[in-house]
Amino acid sequence: MKRTLIKTIALSSLLTCSAVAMADQSDYKLMVIETATAPQPVEQSFNNCALNVKSKNYAQAETICTKAIALLKQSEGPKMKLRELTSFALSNRGVSRMMAKNDTAGLSDLYEAAQMADSAMVSHNLTRAKEYLSL
Repeated sequence: MKRTLIKTIALSSLLTCSAVAMADQSDYKLMVIETATAPQPVEQSFNNCALNVKSKNYAQAETICTKAIALLKQSEGPKMKLRELTSFALSNRGVSRMMAKNDTAGLSDLYEAAQMADSAMVSHNLTRAKEYLSL
């Protein structure tokens, strides 16, 4: 009971956190969770995904982003906020795939992210990927 309450409080903190963009040399935007009050597995996966993209560890970034997406899909909380964070994680994974030259999978992630939530950062990444691919 106590553990469930702690998880609920921690997840509520996560869902009130905002995401911020990290600029990258490629002009893609990576989203991270700004506050350190999120449940450790979600926050760690989400932010490590962006860190690995920035460090050019694209294969590892893809794996970690996929884990963050799975954790978010299992989380409970306000549906709109979970959709937004899942959209951001999909966008981060899409960027990692684009940078790894896995263009089809990257573009698919970016389209899915854009459909999940209306975000200027996600839209920017999708537009950037389409420009890169001359679509």
